Amino acid sequence: MHVVAEPCVGCKYTDCVVVCPVECFYEGEKMLYIHPEECIDCEACVPECPVEAIFHEDNLPEEWQKYIEINATESENCEVITEKKEPLADN
Repeated sequence: MHVVAEPCVGCKYTDCVVVCPVECFYEGEKMLYIHPEECIDCEACVPECPVEAIFHEDNLPEEWQKYIEINATESENCEVITEKKEPLADN
């Protein structure tokens, strides 16, 4: 499973969502989330993230382990996102 971590907070680039073949990204107010049961670990999103915020859970830095649960919880409460939008970082 892949996880969106802290570097996405306040940035919310959406380059990753347009390459996702299974539409497993969800848009929160301050960041994006990956639904753990929908992600197929294709890794298409990883090189697309300009702030390097997407990690496989096995490679997630220790200080960001909480984002595994945050992605699981928040993806259930947010709307799916499939199209590129203006990022927060450029606003």
